[in-house]
Amino acid sequence: MINKSISKLQLSIENNTYSESDIKLIIQYLDSGKLRVAEKKGEIWKVNTWVKEGIMKYFGVCTINESKIGDIIFRDKLPLKQNFKNVRIVPGGNAIRFGSYLAENVIMMPPSYVNIGAFIGENTMIDSNVLVGSCAQIGANVHLSAAVQIGGVLEPINASPVIIEDNVFVGAGAIVVEGVIIKNNAVIAPGVILSASTKIIETDKKGIVINTFYGVIPPNAIVVPGARTRGEIIIQTPIIIGYRDTKTNVKVQLSDFLRNF
Repeated sequence: MINKSISKLQLSIENNTYSESDIKLIIQYLDSGKLRVAEKKGEIWKVNTWVKEGIMKYFGVCTINESKIGDIIFRDKLPLKQNFKNVRIVPGGNAIRFGSYLAENVIMMPPSYVNIGAFIGENTMIDSNVLVGSCAQIGANVHLSAAVQIGGVLEPINASPVIIEDNVFVGAGAIVVEGVIIKNNAVIAPGVILSASTKIIETDKKGIVINTFYGVIPPNAIVVPGARTRGEIIIQTPIIIGYRDTKTNVKVQLSDFLRNF
C-alpha cells in the first residue's frame, strides 16, 4: 500500500495535479523514513527530484507556528520533529526539523541541527555543533565529529544532495558540500574541505600523485588536508594517503597513516 501511495504522489507532483494533502503526506513519509530524497540503486545514487519539489511546495502551504520546548519558543513554518524511535537526543540546544528522519540508536549531542529532507541511518553519532543540511543522506554507523558541516541542497531540484555512505568517519571541523559523495568506510581527517569542484589527489607512499577525483571519495579512502602550488599561490587540496583496513579502529589507523606520511 505504501509503494502504491508513493507512486500516486509522484505522479501528482510530476503532472502538477497535487493537492495540499499530497504535499503534507510527502513530508510525513520523509519524516517516518518511508520516503527518501535519494536512494542507492546498485552502485548508483538516484535523486528523487519530485520529492525535493514536494519539499519546496511544502513551504508554500505552511504558515508560521510556534513550538515550545521548556521556556524556549520557536517560530517557524515547520514544526519541530516529534517522531523518534530509540533515538538519544542530549539536552542543550538541539533542533531537528519535521520532515527529517533519524533511525534507531542515533545519538545527537548539543547543540546540533538537522534540516528537512535529511536521512540519518541507524547507530550514527552526531557530535556537538554539527549541521546536517537539507536533504543530506547519512548512512548507518557514521561518526560526524564536533563542528562538522554537511551542506544542504534543495535547489536546483535536480542537484544531488551530500551523500555519506555507511561506516564513514568524518573528523572535527570537516566541511562537505555541493553533493559530494563519500563512499563506504572512508575516513575524513579533521579540517578537510570537500566540494563538487575540489580537486582530490591520491598519492603513493613517496608522495607522488597517482590519481585524481572530483566530487567523490572512494570506499575505505583515508583523506587528510593538503595543498598544491599553482604559480605563486597555494590551493587547498585534500589528499588520499591510503586505504583503511575495515577491521582496524578508525582513529588508530588514521593516526598511523599520519605518522608515516
